[in-house]
Amino acid sequence: QLQVVESGGGLVQAGGSLRLSCAASGLARTRYTMGWFRQAPGVEREFVAAISWSGDTTSYLDSVKGRFTISRINAKNTVSLQMNSLKPEDTAVYYCATTYGLSLSRDWREYEYWGPGTQVTVSS
Repeated sequence: QLQVVESGGGLVQAGGSLRLSCAASGLARTRYTMGWFRQAPGVEREFVAAISWSGDTTSYLDSVKGRFTISRINAKNTVSLQMNSLKPEDTAVYYCATTYGLSLSRDWREYEYWGPGTQVTVSS
């Protein structure tokens, strides 16, 4: 059974940094896309970043480009999201997700497996 678990959320002041990690277990294939999404109260789940199975291709939400970096270690089935220069508007529950699809989709409905989420709060 495939499981996804996030870690690393917390409270940080504006301008600070956090690093989120995600571990996937029980994968049935070696090629899979991993992504990060976030959801604030009353707002639809939003794409943040995704990375291809090889790690060679990444995709970012425009508002986080240059501040967030997604990376992965396939040998450990892990993906990380380094978040720098955080802003209050980055406050949300952050979810890690994975899909066997290889298109680096920004649509959360195309990701089959999800972690429970981790809270990120940025104070002004």
